[in-house]
Amino acid sequence: MILTLLILVPLIAGIFSFMAGNAAKGLALVSSLVTLGVAAYVSIAGHAEPLTFNMPWIPTLGTQISLQADGMAAMLCLLVGIVMPVIFITNWNKDVENPASFYGLMLLAQAGITGVFLAYDALLFYFFWELALIPVYFLCSRWGGEKRIQVTFKFFVYTFVGSLIMLAAIIYLSMQNPGANAYSWPNIVRAGASLDPVTQQWLFWMIFIAFAIKMPIFPFHTWQPDTYEQAPTSVTIVLSALMVKMGLFAVVRWLLPVVPAGVAFWSDTVIIMSIIGIVYASFIAIVQTDLKRLVAYSSIAHMGLMSAAAFSQSNVGMHGLMVQMFNHGINITGMWLIVSMVEQRWGTRDMTKLGGMASTAPQMAIALVIISLANIALPLTNGFVGEFMLFNGLFQGVSNYHITFMVVAGLGVILGAIYTLNMIQKSAYGNATEMVIAKDLSLNEYIGLGIIITIILVLGVYPKPLLDMTASVATMIVP
Repeated sequence: MILTLLILVPLIAGIFSFMAGNAAKGLALVSSLVTLGVAAYVSIAGHAEPLTFNMPWIPTLGTQISLQADGMAAMLCLLVGIVMPVIFITNWNKDVENPASFYGLMLLAQAGITGVFLAYDALLFYFFWELALIPVYFLCSRWGGEKRIQVTFKFFVYTFVGSLIMLAAIIYLSMQNPGANAYSWPNIVRAGASLDPVTQQWLFWMIFIAFAIKMPIFPFHTWQPDTYEQAPTSVTIVLSALMVKMGLFAVVRWLLPVVPAGVAFWSDTVIIMSIIGIVYASFIAIVQTDLKRLVAYSSIAHMGLMSAAAFSQSNVGMHGLMVQMFNHGINITGMWLIVSMVEQRWGTRDMTKLGGMASTAPQMAIALVIISLANIALPLTNGFVGEFMLFNGLFQGVSNYHITFMVVAGLGVILGAIYTLNMIQKSAYGNATEMVIAKDLSLNEYIGLGIIITIILVLGVYPKPLLDMTASVATMIVP
């Protein structure tokens, strides 16, 4: 029953938020803190043995409401539980048009994302996969920038088409072993693994395309920079810190065990696509002057590395992927918060018009430096351990080209350092051009960034809790 609270609390609070008027902001914060408490309990209780919940849903279709929180799912629910209150806390002193609808949709998105991580039934997984998309579409199209309509339409079409193809694959798999639990995870895994290798090879792409779009990896990434740029910052955080993890999580849960022969056949192809994305996105990030687009392309590079490790078929790479999903979510949240604060105070994201933050807003500059260095996996920050394991996994991969893959992917580290240090120099230091004196961090911003930085430093020094939480899941997928 405890697992249902992770979904029902934000779902019910989101519904009531539509009727709460200006009180919706407070309701959203309270419900997110309650959900964080439940997620913390689940991550501790589910450490030794997965927590489960089952009840009938649509028996005639062979589907049920089946939830499971193993170490990976519990960790990602905890990530959602941390990120959502941080968004609401840092947004506390900002006025939002029609707050009732805004916070209601944010909470509905939270419910959908959490449902994806917990679903242990394929049809239920698809239900939550779409539920997470719908509120984000309305959030972007109503509260986004000037080009929000066309950008959001592109985002919706991309993701929806991929989801429909995935649904066809799910139905095909359920038909292989029809019965009372046709859509259950164990049944889907048995059905997929029993198919002949050629069938698994084409079925692989029917499932994977939806996940590749959501992550996104090259060449399915074209919706991402524009959507991140046009979406309000709170929604951008949901997209890049949480929703992209749906794609990675789905690869681990619903692709690798389901079509193992297809994965073995196409893994080199996906790794090559992912590594192209790393180098391509890093070079584009270097020439960006807009802070938001720079962070967007850096996120594509990070997702490419995680995607490559997922298909390396090595235990250490899989373990590193799970750890890095959490760490990337924390770091990218901090990056977007800083970008939002810069734009709010100085009215621009153009780095050529920024400079001198260290003297005008020193606390913000310190936060920018710490979070940016974590984003490029500096030792003693949370990103280091996970990224080291990802490269180690690529090196130990079963592919004949594993050394080449690791070396080329390693260019992303060098290029990432170039564009990140350049961004720090132009934004925080140097001579101010059009930057005027502005108020430093407010109390709620200080709290929000303080939470992010504390997690960065604590997990950078002592990552054992995350490693212990996900070790058994990684071993189950890649022995």
